[in-house]
Amino acid sequence: MAVFTPLSETQVADFLERFDAGTLTRLEGVAGGTENTTYFVTTDRRELVLTLFEQGEHEELPFFVELLDYLDEHRLPVPGPLHDRDGTALQSLAGKPALLFPRLPGKHPKAPNLAQCRALGDALGHLHAVSRHFPGHRPNPRDLNWLVAMHHRVLVYLSPEDQALMKDEVETYQGVFGDASNLPQGALHGDLFRDNTLFEGDRLGGLIDFYNGCTGDLLFDLAIVINDWACDAQGRLDADRYEALLGAYQARRPLSDEERKVWPMMLRLTALRYWLSRLLVVYVDPPAHDLTPHDPQQFRTILLERIQHGALPLPERSQP
Repeated sequence: MAVFTPLSETQVADFLERFDAGTLTRLEGVAGGTENTTYFVTTDRRELVLTLFEQGEHEELPFFVELLDYLDEHRLPVPGPLHDRDGTALQSLAGKPALLFPRLPGKHPKAPNLAQCRALGDALGHLHAVSRHFPGHRPNPRDLNWLVAMHHRVLVYLSPEDQALMKDEVETYQGVFGDASNLPQGALHGDLFRDNTLFEGDRLGGLIDFYNGCTGDLLFDLAIVINDWACDAQGRLDADRYEALLGAYQARRPLSDEERKVWPMMLRLTALRYWLSRLLVVYVDPPAHDLTPHDPQQFRTILLERIQHGALPLPERSQP
């Protein structure tokens, strides 16, 4: 259960008085989160989502607010946070930082079809095209520097073969990405798995949970998406979904020559990023709450598949 801080209807009704959002009619705790407390809030005027931040770096929350405000202004399907009557979004409730969002329509796609892949590729391409001009800055907390620093912490828990695999991969990435990056930079979602999107049929209702948002290599964001959206249970790339997503993406933001060159390696790097982060949760830094960690083996499988078979050919750039 992802309600770590219980709230009463009276507390939430009083909280809503700070906003021009209507009067509380229903309050429902949301199961399914892993880090924060989430409630669905219904007023006499609209459907909302209330999030209380239980852990993490609270001083970074203004970055997420600014990013969501910026993307909302550029007509991306994101939950732009509500601002109170004084123009402030970031609040405090029950001693925790709190944000109130519109509730976006749709459900998470478990097996995305080609139309959904095209919709996601179009939205991500749009996001990256405008995010290159976003003025905020938050370094990518899971980039190559993090891989170099953190992979040593899990080696003792791995077989000799997996120890060698992880060390060899990190060394390889340092050779490819170690110098100052000349890849296109901008604001990233940082974790755009299927369960961070909402669809009504084939229509994209929203991109949610931007709490891994940061600035860095746009290609990093795209590789995370492909390794989830265009991948089967054996870690293999699905050619049709791959083509649909990347074709729609490049209609919004064509990849540069350098991005195309390092694309297979970026797919490997982001696979190792999730293998390592999940290993850390299992063995080194378990979650603060009684929640089942994600299986690290999934991304080890994806990594080995990318090493063995590389990437499928990238679609050609779309011409304006």
